[in-house]
Amino acid sequence: MSKVILDYQENIVPYSRDELLNRLDGALRSKRFAHVQRVEQMAIKLARLNGVDEEIASIAGLVHDYAKQRPDEDFIKTIHEYQLDPDLLNYGNSVWHGYVGWLLVKNELGITNIDVLNAVKYHTIGAPYMSKLAQIVYMADYIETGRDFPGVEEARQITFDNLANGVAYQTFHTLDFLVNRHVAVFPKTIDTFNAWVPTSDLYRKDK
Repeated sequence: MSKVILDYQENIVPYSRDELLNRLDGALRSKRFAHVQRVEQMAIKLARLNGVDEEIASIAGLVHDYAKQRPDEDFIKTIHEYQLDPDLLNYGNSVWHGYVGWLLVKNELGITNIDVLNAVKYHTIGAPYMSKLAQIVYMADYIETGRDFPGVEEARQITFDNLANGVAYQTFHTLDFLVNRHVAVFPKTIDTFNAWVPTSDLYRKDK
């Protein structure tokens, strides 16, 4: 389904784009593989709007879900091996595939660019500080063209107009969704909310 024509030239990954796609095709089931290509397309669009290099946006968009369909045992092993916060063991794939999965991206795909790795790490939970690239992947995953949920068109327009406001919008609605379903919230998600939502043009009380 890929419509992107891009010749990787910056040595961010040790592959051509086609080779990277082949690696991802082997790691992901077909629906997830289609999703990461749509995220890539949206990430490139957001990169153009925000003055970010299209190649790095393409790579980060493609690899953000590299670990999504790995067994829990792979994440648990990685948490122990790298002595990550043991509280991570109280959560699951929705947190692990980014916040732990970036290590699999680094070790298995040979990607060492810290901006790409952080974009993978933070693409579901966010962070108090995110680079433009990390913001782009965070939002591209949320608003890619296959997403269809109440408010997605509003989220897209807000994000196209102002990337940081898009981050605040997603963060607010994600936390609202989790709280209303009485789901345990990963503490870093609350940190993201506190950093982005109260200061956003969308939600500031003094605007």
